Amino acid sequence: MKKLITALKRAAAAGAAALAIISLQPLSSAQAAPAPVVGGTRAAQGEFPFMVRLSMGCGGALYTQQIVLTAAHCVSGSGANTSITATAGVVDLQSTSGRVQVRSTRVLQAPGYNGTGKDWALIKLAQPINLPTLKIATTTQYNTGDFTVAGWGSAREGGAQQRYMLKATVPFISDATCKAYGGYYSGLVAGEEICAGFASGGVDTCQGDSGGPMFRKDNAGAYIQVGIVSWGDGCARANAPGVYSEVSTFASAIASAASTL
Repeated sequence: MKKLITALKRAAAAGAAALAIISLQPLSSAQAAPAPVVGGTRAAQGEFPFMVRLSMGCGGALYTQQIVLTAAHCVSGSGANTSITATAGVVDLQSTSGRVQVRSTRVLQAPGYNGTGKDWALIKLAQPINLPTLKIATTTQYNTGDFTVAGWGSAREGGAQQRYMLKATVPFISDATCKAYGGYYSGLVAGEEICAGFASGGVDTCQGDSGGPMFRKDNAGAYIQVGIVSWGDGCARANAPGVYSEVSTFASAIASAASTL
């Protein structure tokens, strides 16, 4: 689900999630509906082994082999929860070759989350998934340049969730530029949210992509997560970029929360 308010929180409504870059937070302040990466191309099998698809229609990434990092708006609260199924190991959700599916045991939603900012959550799995994890940024060093987004969300605003993982590249947008787009963007929570996309639109995350990672290469050439798909005003519209939770801001809180699961 990606917040789409007309902005959608990029989580899929009624359990469907997509990665078309639309909005990353609910369609209204109450619903979330993300889509697959809009303007993206199909990811290769094994290209992003840390990617996870969640059964409520969101994305996520393996923070550890037994904990998934996703968006707060994708879950309903904290506590015991065995209702979520995490799928990993495949780009084709219908493939059974290499596919791993594990149920959740607990969920921890960001403390103080109220729909604005702090859009992160952790899901503990019943058993580890033997796949590479995605490290998270602990400083703002990598909050610039070009980022990769990926997911199974809608490939167009209002479209269906995707069978195959799509990927796309989006550039960093400064807080000042993002806020200047006005409308929902004037309420950007600087320091907690980071924007990325093209002024002309055309490439974005969308409904169903909520909770998925925005990442780039670090100085050693390894992937590092800098954002979490959160919301946007529609998907891939001009002057309406995707908004992502700024992971480095919450790195310490995420690590502390993970140690309690």
